[in-house]
Amino acid sequence: MSSTVDQRSGRHILVTGGAGYIGSVLVGCLLRRGDWVTVIDDLLFGGESILAYLGDPAFHFVRADVCRPGAVQGAAHEAIARGAPSPSAVVHLAALAGFPACQAAGREIAWSVNVDGLRRVFEDAESLGAERLVFSSTYSSYGLAQDGVPVTEDSPLNPQSLYAETKIAAEEYLLGQTGGARCSPLIFRFATLFGVSPRMRFDLIVNQFVLEAFRRGELMIYQRQYARSFAHVRDIAAGVMLGLDAPEDRIRGQVYNLGSDENNFTKDEIGAFIREALPGTKVRYEDRNYDGDLRDVRVSFDKVRARLAFEAKVSVREGIGEVLALLQSGLIPDPESDRFRNARPIVFQASQGEREGWHER
Repeated sequence: MSSTVDQRSGRHILVTGGAGYIGSVLVGCLLRRGDWVTVIDDLLFGGESILAYLGDPAFHFVRADVCRPGAVQGAAHEAIARGAPSPSAVVHLAALAGFPACQAAGREIAWSVNVDGLRRVFEDAESLGAERLVFSSTYSSYGLAQDGVPVTEDSPLNPQSLYAETKIAAEEYLLGQTGGARCSPLIFRFATLFGVSPRMRFDLIVNQFVLEAFRRGELMIYQRQYARSFAHVRDIAAGVMLGLDAPEDRIRGQVYNLGSDENNFTKDEIGAFIREALPGTKVRYEDRNYDGDLRDVRVSFDKVRARLAFEAKVSVREGIGEVLALLQSGLIPDPESDRFRNARPIVFQASQGEREGWHER
């Protein structure tokens, strides 16, 4: 391929987990702007999400487990042999994402993938001479806010799940590399994602609520007044690209919340938006823990807006319409299939007598 590949002026970006919900969107954005892209993914949820990129001569795919020593180096060298320049950056998205997936795998495996895997990827990035590594962390590390004031990057971390614990440990490792490494670590704490992606997920709150209302005409909402922060998957990809382009003094060892102040909502408010889009949807409330990952927090995004000029473009209402249009189109005939979720949710069930029943709102 090196004899026919187009001569691009863009950089070479290596994306772990590039076939995933975020990665498959990000890869398309990078290719469209002229970057070389290498994806490393073990294809746990299949590879259909990146099929459209195979014809691009600047795209290279390697099926591998990033927890295997040297996986990133090996993939990079394959791409270089096909005509790509040395990688200038690594975006590390590969992970056991979410509390249900981590809980199902167990502490040892979750720690191995989310913490030890990050260490190996960073070591490979450093050996390759990559200038920066962008790491996908989570705002769930804040857990339960104590006073209702939007949390900033300097707020105390209060993890309520194994997933959040692994992400905090990975962040601590990266921040410890800031001084001596050539490769600059950059940490984004993503808000809860929503929207349509080539690797579609229906186990994220907004997407899940749209699916349930569309298919069954009803929603069950736990912790109705608990606040969460939301971000469209395309906005997250745009934020990552800003992190790849920003001057080093704005990203080395920095932590940024990534999302939008305008997309801080309670779960009850999300339910109301669903009812606007699908009138007649019934809502049942249950007062218990949903999926074991307690979060009641509003997030401030002042820092990412001021230092990286990030502005989210897609509102939750617009995302609901987008997901609803996808379901109405019939393009996904089996949206409740396990392949459209990372893991089944874990719900702490209650007795029938504790349930509040259905409410029309």
